[in-house]
Amino acid sequence: MPEICRFLGIVISMYFDEHNPPHFHVQYNDYRAVIGIRDLNQLDGQLPAKVRGLVLEWAEIHQDELLVMWETRDFHKIAPLV
Repeated sequence: MPEICRFLGIVISMYFDEHNPPHFHVQYNDYRAVIGIRDLNQLDGQLPAKVRGLVLEWAEIHQDELLVMWETRDFHKIAPLV
């Protein structure tokens, strides 16, 4: 599972052979969640509200890049939230 971004203790990854809908995985301490790329809805898991807000802010900025990465499987690092 390639790590595509890390900031403030939040790790964001995508799996190579995943199922639709397009999504990414979030890990923060003992919390885990799956976020849909197209609608930015939380599909599974739990995150603290503040962390979820930061992840969604980051994902909105990089939404187009995340979709391209999902479709091409050309995984690379994405800039963290600053």
